[in-house]
Amino acid sequence: MALETILLAVGHGDRDRIDRLAEETIDVAGPAGARVVLGHVFTDAEYEETIDNLEFDRDAENLSADAVAARHATIRELQKYFEDAGVEYEVRGAVGEHGESIVELAKTVNADRVVVGGRRRSPAGKAVFGSVAQEVMLSSPCPVTFVRADTN
Repeated sequence: MALETILLAVGHGDRDRIDRLAEETIDVAGPAGARVVLGHVFTDAEYEETIDNLEFDRDAENLSADAVAARHATIRELQKYFEDAGVEYEVRGAVGEHGESIVELAKTVNADRVVVGGRRRSPAGKAVFGSVAQEVMLSSPCPVTFVRADTN
């Protein structure tokens, strides 16, 4: 199976691990010549807060999740990594529950692989708080690479 499209899914909590997410994605996408979709997923509340923080005109016709994602600092920083590495990319945004939205975005872009980040949690922590990465791994239409946050 050829690797043509990789979805690198990021969200509100991924800012501290974008170096590792970018490196791991580039290590796979570069040699394969794959296109990377930088997907930023916002909950409804995160989306509204980001629109306000970035001072978007709420009445503008071009106000979309893709436009908001493209101006988000995490995505802009990731873009630099992919430009420097010469890896083709595009930016997509989605609004909704993180796990569901990542899976839907993977289907929409016809991803051959999804890359998600996370941190190590106890089984009780997952049961109480849920795990976006676990939901994506169980529901994704393609293989998922989990990039664990450094634990120093």
